[in-house]
Amino acid sequence: MKNIFILFIFFTLPAYCQFSTYFENHTLRMDYIHSGNSTDEFYAFKQFKKEKYWGGSHKNLLETFEYGKYFVKVFDFDSGDMIYSRGYGSLFHEWSNTPEAKKFNKAFEESVTFPFPKKKIIIKLYSRNKEMKFEEKFFIEFDPSKTPYLKKNDFECPVIDIVKSGSPDKKVDIVVLSEGYTEKELGKFIKDCQELVKKLFTYSPYDKYKDYFNVKAVWASSIESGSDNPLKDIEVNTVLNTSFNTLYSDRYCMTLSYHKVRDIAANAPYDQIYILVNTEKYGGGAIYNYYSVSAGGNLQSPKVFIHEFGHAFAGLADEYAYEDSFENMYVKGVEPWEPNITTLVDFDHKWKNMINNGIPIPTPSTSEYNDVVGAFEGAGYLLKGVYRPKQDCLMRSFAGDEFCPVCKKAIEDMIRFYSE
Repeated sequence: MKNIFILFIFFTLPAYCQFSTYFENHTLRMDYIHSGNSTDEFYAFKQFKKEKYWGGSHKNLLETFEYGKYFVKVFDFDSGDMIYSRGYGSLFHEWSNTPEAKKFNKAFEESVTFPFPKKKIIIKLYSRNKEMKFEEKFFIEFDPSKTPYLKKNDFECPVIDIVKSGSPDKKVDIVVLSEGYTEKELGKFIKDCQELVKKLFTYSPYDKYKDYFNVKAVWASSIESGSDNPLKDIEVNTVLNTSFNTLYSDRYCMTLSYHKVRDIAANAPYDQIYILVNTEKYGGGAIYNYYSVSAGGNLQSPKVFIHEFGHAFAGLADEYAYEDSFENMYVKGVEPWEPNITTLVDFDHKWKNMINNGIPIPTPSTSEYNDVVGAFEGAGYLLKGVYRPKQDCLMRSFAGDEFCPVCKKAIEDMIRFYSE
């Protein structure tokens, strides 16, 4: 038994030693501007900021999933070793797939974060091409003893514990930011947070993992209630400047003020940012390791909350379909990176091992296969050529109350990744 214990220490200690060797328990945030059009993209550095907290794991510093349209890698300058990496998405990418992006350039705020380094580092940003291969697009050096960086947060805000389970480095840490709640509506914001978070932990697989989460509400009041709604000619003065009709989709509610979102989120340790909007209008949105948004006052808000969090946290794709073209989102003959959709090009690395013998691939959308895992055509917004694991799932519709087994596994894998 003693020898087993010694081996356990030997194999687990280096992961924790690596963090203390290279990093402080704070965050270095790099703000930049991402611009371009449907075919070209450009990166312009803005600033470095040191944030008070680091909410991520001290062990799993390198992302093994390789999810996301973009990827950040951090290298120790002296050794050249990669010491941190994460995938992420952005609103720029979504905009670059619109017809508008074929006409002119547009710029978006973006940020990447990682533990604050003790020594000089190199930061590299990568973008995935149409063949799903990462290409290096930008690099910059940071030396904590020489490089200028900001330390003060101009948006210090009160923080309220909603769920408190343990140390941030061993939990999934969610910050919920208030949007469109006036000074007098603090109580409503806290109540909306509590109700939605309570609902989250009634859904599988989250119901088994509540103790793996910390949830904190960050209070920043708005001058006016609600959110912009251009189609109704509604403009309100809110702290995070959210708006419906983002990218000309009525229910898509997002914000372009990303650096301010990061400033307000920095009041607490976090892995995920969730913006709760004080509106009864149905809608929301989310992007992987970017942020999530949902309405706090709509009867469908709990399902919207859970669906959108699936995008931002576990990299899940939408499984519904409404068009028949690969022109924008995917390329024929290429496997998407999202864990719950496939073109069958590299199905062995998706959920093929979760399908029972005798289930045909592709799988017909008939009553015979209502309750089985297969490969059902129509997903990722496309009617043809992209397949989903089950006929229905919370990533496809709100008709039911369950994630499919493939989505559940992806969520569980990510929970363990952040909480080890």
